[in-house]
Amino acid sequence: GERTALLAKPPSIGSDKSTTTGSNDDDKPSIGQSIISLAVPALAGLAIDPLMTLADTAFVGRTATNADALAGVGSSAAILTFSFYIFNFLCTATTPLVASRRASGDEQRALAVGGQALSLALVLGSALSAVLVLLCQPLLSVMGTGVTGPEANAYATSFLVIRAIAAPAVLSISAATGILRGYLDTKTALYVLAAANIVNFVLDVVLILGADMGPTGAAIATTTAEWLAALTFLGVLAGKLPSADGELGSNQESRAILPSTSSDAPLTVVPILSIPPWKDVKPLIVASSSVFLRTFVLQISLSGAAAMAARNVGSDTAGASASIAAHQIALQLWLLCSFVCDALAAASQALVADAIGRQDANDTRDISNTIFAYSFGLGGILAGALSFGMMSGFLLDFFTTDGSTQAALNELLPLLILAQPLNSFVFAADGVLQGAAEFTYQAKAMALSVSAGVA
Repeated sequence: GERTALLAKPPSIGSDKSTTTGSNDDDKPSIGQSIISLAVPALAGLAIDPLMTLADTAFVGRTATNADALAGVGSSAAILTFSFYIFNFLCTATTPLVASRRASGDEQRALAVGGQALSLALVLGSALSAVLVLLCQPLLSVMGTGVTGPEANAYATSFLVIRAIAAPAVLSISAATGILRGYLDTKTALYVLAAANIVNFVLDVVLILGADMGPTGAAIATTTAEWLAALTFLGVLAGKLPSADGELGSNQESRAILPSTSSDAPLTVVPILSIPPWKDVKPLIVASSSVFLRTFVLQISLSGAAAMAARNVGSDTAGASASIAAHQIALQLWLLCSFVCDALAAASQALVADAIGRQDANDTRDISNTIFAYSFGLGGILAGALSFGMMSGFLLDFFTTDGSTQAALNELLPLLILAQPLNSFVFAADGVLQGAAEFTYQAKAMALSVSAGVA
């Protein structure tokens, strides 16, 4: 289609980019500057969210007298990660749809997509919260809490039920982040999530260290922080609170990207209370369905690995707790690295969609090539950092003092290190494909790769 052609089209001899964009090239930031200006705030913002769970994991692991508390957090966290992450299409599908419509000058359709995404997030989040609470025990049984013992199961139940209350908040944060990225704004999400992380850390200290509430305190802390973040995002999009640049879309004039408009009215995005016509919501639903399928397949493989970690030691309850605790730590480290890599994907997703909306084939190709080059460097840095943490013993001592958990973790870390360069490249490619709205292709590719891994 047109988007694929823009990705593949070679530059014509003597082509002048300014005739395509309608702007002065001297006033535009370079490709590298544009990527860095989006990726660096996105990097911090994306890393902050898994840092909440890492903080919970560290506090619980350091204060627990055995592996049961951390095993309980691990079982429930795997369910929550699966449940929340399969709805990441609220961000992934929203960003290119908003960015391409905005860049083409169709502001009203861009704002309409944002409102649809927020409405969908609130509806799906409420339904997800009810499902997690009602099916708590069956879900935990699938994750192997029957093997880890009654104490670990009690910790897991408490953690899962409390965190489930935040489902509407988590999905709203995802949709709001996608809308802001569509306006090439990654700073606002950074500030909001940084504040939420501080709230989570303070509450962890008070509830886990001070009140000795263990996993229950960790769940209360994270749920509170996520709801505060969601309400802040909704306030920013509704124009009640300022964004990092003052108001939604105010960063576009400095980028010389958005076509000028005659209206000075501030842009606002609020949930749509009425059901829009199918032709209006079709792009979001089709894109969301493809991303949902892709993410569902990926999360099935991750959650299956967590369940196997509890069962691969037979009837040894202590060994099962240590195995799943180690898997929880390794999974959170992998997710943290993945979120770091996703910063490049966030930048490429928004910039590629923006270039396609402006029908600028040269920018589309240049952005993609630069992103791929950056991804290899980032993968090497992450692999080096994890290697240092493993060889120095820092990663083993930081999360737990339990010897059996440390031994199990030491076997997983080399695999985590080797995966980072490829992981970084795949995330970069994801961003380019998502910016080009090639969601169906991504879903098929993920299904194929997971099938090969299971086989």
